[in-house]
Amino acid sequence: MSEPKTEQVTVRRAPKVPVFMILGGALGAIATLVLTSLYPVDPTVGFAASFAYFCLFGIPAGVVLGALVALIIDRVSIRRARSASVEVTTSRD
Repeated sequence: MSEPKTEQVTVRRAPKVPVFMILGGALGAIATLVLTSLYPVDPTVGFAASFAYFCLFGIPAGVVLGALVALIIDRVSIRRARSASVEVTTSRD
């Protein structure tokens, strides 16, 4: 085994972007449901078809907003990064 070396590393908490995107899509679907139910339904189309059509816009908008929130949080976490000293050892098996 070799002698340990000390190195400087940067440690930060980064957000999980897919989680933010999934939550944004879910919130987009909920917002679409609320907005669709606020207005009268066309009897020839029906509520479900109207909701599904507007989900084509609401869910992607929520995914994009979730990704933007994750990127903003990622930038903040870069500013709050800390340095740490670690010992690196290598073993030969």
